[in-house]
Amino acid sequence: MRVGTFVLAAQFPGQGPGEALHRAVRSAEVAEESGLDSVWLAEHHFVPYGVCPSAVTLAALLLGRTRRIRVGTAVSVLPTQHPVALGEQAALLHLTSGGRFTLGVGRGGPWVDLEVFGSGLTAYEKGFPESLGLLLDWLREPRVAGRGERYGFREVAVVPRADELADENGDGLGGPEVIVACTSPKTVRLAAENGLPMLLGMHCEDGEKADMVALWRSTALAAGRSPESVRAAGHVSAGVVQIADRREDAVETLVKTMPGWLRQGLDAHVTVDGRHRVMRDPVAYTEFLCGLHPVGPPRLAADRLAATAERTGITRFALLAEGSGDLAATEENVARLGTEVLPLLA
Repeated sequence: MRVGTFVLAAQFPGQGPGEALHRAVRSAEVAEESGLDSVWLAEHHFVPYGVCPSAVTLAALLLGRTRRIRVGTAVSVLPTQHPVALGEQAALLHLTSGGRFTLGVGRGGPWVDLEVFGSGLTAYEKGFPESLGLLLDWLREPRVAGRGERYGFREVAVVPRADELADENGDGLGGPEVIVACTSPKTVRLAAENGLPMLLGMHCEDGEKADMVALWRSTALAAGRSPESVRAAGHVSAGVVQIADRREDAVETLVKTMPGWLRQGLDAHVTVDGRHRVMRDPVAYTEFLCGLHPVGPPRLAADRLAATAERTGITRFALLAEGSGDLAATEENVARLGTEVLPLLA
């Protein structure tokens, strides 16, 4: 079982972005100190839901401040950036961190970001497969040319090569791990065809995640992936965690704080084309997440993680620990996850 934190750098009502980012950095440092496996960083633009606009930039900072823990993006949004630029940054972080960086990518949403960065709605609706393919070529090949509908350029050398990193035995480690955020069967199939593990969202119940894993497996096998690689796929399940001696106290902490953040943050999203949005009820959604994820005493939290692993086959977790909105409480929550919950899963 590999358990890590999912960091949104959430800006709660009454807080400034600096406070949210400081809490994000400290939670990552405490995660390493407490023995957790990884830190996963989200990126958002123009909304207080999360005030980190560049997950790779924050990843670079955290890789420099830590020595053991893996740092990944969850996710870098492909439609709003050039795949080659992102590939260059991923290669740089992979090589300079000794292979501790994971590049998570996703399609994002139909937000005004597409207008601001000039990529347009087509990049979101149709361009993700081309962008992903170009990114993977950049991380795997010595020379790459753009031959798609969106990206066309002459062949150029890949510098630095992401696959030149060797471990302490001198064996090649290859390029950085790449995972794909999946919310639809189409994206599941795309990830499977490329042999890439999935990141599955915190809103999904275990049954839905199990169905997506089954679809990924069947598609990967049909695409010629080996049974061994299919069995070893390291899918990641996102969730929420809040540790307290009593379940009632853990739930109360989140129900008091998360709805205000969700209401403020989600309501700030603006669609690029004016399409209608339906926002979840923040209180009901918080209660739903509390019922689904490891929220309560350490034993309950461990049992819920183990149950999800048994039902879905997923043994990697990215857990949002900042739901209290408070720095000291977040640090304590992360520390208890590592020192009290993790040993129960050994």
